[in-house]
Amino acid sequence: MRSALAALAMVVGVSGTAALMSTTLKPEKVLASYVTSFTGRMKDQTHNAVLAAKRLDGMIVEPGQVLSFNASVGTWSRDQGYRKAPVSFSGTLVDTWGGGVCQTSTTLYNACLLAGMEVVERHHHQFAANYVPPGRDAAVAFPNIDLKMRNNFAFRLRVKARVGADRLVVEILGSGGAPNVSVSQNILQTKPVGKFFLGKGPVARVRNPGKAGYQVEVFRTVGNQRELVSSDSYPAMSRVVEYRPRGQ
Repeated sequence: MRSALAALAMVVGVSGTAALMSTTLKPEKVLASYVTSFTGRMKDQTHNAVLAAKRLDGMIVEPGQVLSFNASVGTWSRDQGYRKAPVSFSGTLVDTWGGGVCQTSTTLYNACLLAGMEVVERHHHQFAANYVPPGRDAAVAFPNIDLKMRNNFAFRLRVKARVGADRLVVEILGSGGAPNVSVSQNILQTKPVGKFFLGKGPVARVRNPGKAGYQVEVFRTVGNQRELVSSDSYPAMSRVVEYRPRGQ
């Protein structure tokens, strides 16, 4: 009789625990997402961005925890599968390991912004990026220049990164409710592209197409509260045309 009662108590205990777990574990839903396009990006830039996204995918951010892009993705070196690809250095495109990874950090940054996460650390590029509006980029360089976002919710968050149809998608998932969030840019000044000519001759080659510069503010509205997220200044990049004799 005693053993039967003990067995019954065990069943009730297990059932009670299962019932408690079923009521406390809520299904995840997408709180926010952001998409950037690979159109116009070089093959190795896309390769590096995709590789970083695969390592970011599935990251869990507990309540109060800070998500570090560099700590999550790790080094983007040759031994980690990354390739050399162009990055802008002082207005000149230079091949370096992991070129293109900043597209992944930028896509993550915007998804986190739209989810209402707190910005702990974010840096803009020297020149405005092509794959995102001015002021919405997030530059990274291992190990010192990082993107860090804090989970300021009472529930855990999960990062989902995927690639498809020539685009990169990052989603922030959670089991709780998120506030209504919107992000906007206010371009205060546009700096026109300058022109720079090199050499002499009838044959012209564009060495750098140039890029406009901007003074821009980014605002985020969370519920009924509007906040200034960033104020960035990007210089204009000159269009460089090289003239040379025929046959060179």
